[in-house]
Amino acid sequence: MKYIDEFRDRAKAEVLVAEIRRVIERIAPAAPLAIMEVCGGHTHSIFRYGIEGMLPPEIELVHGPGCPVCVLPMGRIDDCLAIADHTEVILTTFGDAMRVPGSRGSLSQAKAAGADIRMVYSPMDALALARKHPDREVVFFGLGFETTMPSTALTVLQAERDGIRNFSVFCNHITIVPTIKAILDSPGLHIDAFLGPGHVSMVTGIAPYHFIADYYRRPFVIAGFEPLDVLQSIWMVLKQIAEGRCQVENQYGRVVPEKGNIPALTAVARVYELREFFEWRGLGSIDHSGVRFREEYAAFDAERKFTVPNVKVADPSVCQCGDVLKGAIKPWQCRVFGTACTPENPLGALMVSSEGACAAYFHYGGAPRRVPEHAS
Repeated sequence: MKYIDEFRDRAKAEVLVAEIRRVIERIAPAAPLAIMEVCGGHTHSIFRYGIEGMLPPEIELVHGPGCPVCVLPMGRIDDCLAIADHTEVILTTFGDAMRVPGSRGSLSQAKAAGADIRMVYSPMDALALARKHPDREVVFFGLGFETTMPSTALTVLQAERDGIRNFSVFCNHITIVPTIKAILDSPGLHIDAFLGPGHVSMVTGIAPYHFIADYYRRPFVIAGFEPLDVLQSIWMVLKQIAEGRCQVENQYGRVVPEKGNIPALTAVARVYELREFFEWRGLGSIDHSGVRFREEYAAFDAERKFTVPNVKVADPSVCQCGDVLKGAIKPWQCRVFGTACTPENPLGALMVSSEGACAAYFHYGGAPRRVPEHAS
């Protein structure tokens, strides 16, 4: 397939791996270099194509929190279920949010119990339902990083232009930069370099990441999602380390413009404002890490239209999603990985989402392994 096969070329991959080995020999690290791929899409590419097994042992890939479904706390799922409980509501959501567990169950279970919950491919699909059912309240479960934030904003602007008032959004959109900062500030957790998120950066551009290189002195390379993209990005961060540089580089230049997507950023700035703080699964409350609707668009805010519990709910005590999200442990080191927690019966969101690290390990990482003593 044109424009895909050339990024999956085995011979070129072998050349890149050889170059990576040469740079590692030049660096000669005393301990493995920890490189975090921020995005869950990268994690799945790494396992799908066996990239981790190609790398020398001096490189440790650490799987980051860049999966918006995975970092959504259980309490927000409960809030969503509370909205769906209203008989006049048609709740719409992306498919990967259907099976994420809250303390009261999942949206999929609520649908089976009779709630009117429908999967959509975009918020515009939800707006079309609002046009079709003027006697119902249609709520879109808006979640995701800057990648999906613009489409929700543009849908709200369209609803405003069309005068559609039976449409609203339960807004759970979050921002990537405060998350990376929280990881860098985590005590006892050391990351040597980052593979930056490609899809988010397509919207934001590269400027938001400069503080990582300038202040925290960590190399940062925005990476594409094909195997050669990932390998080249790893080589690029290693080259920075070998040369004593800390910069933001853009490997994914064929998709990510330096200044981002200006129309998308304009829509985001018009519709949203930053929350003072937002709760993240496993990471706790992070300042200015989520967005809400500006006062001018309060009519489209489901949290203002409906009463929600807004209660913090702790994850099951046996579930170690938080430690996995921070890169403190690998998924297979979790006490319930592959036993009590599987894609068919998930306890944590990382096993549910198509971008979750636990799902990647389960599907591509081989049979579940016995937990080491230090992880129990």
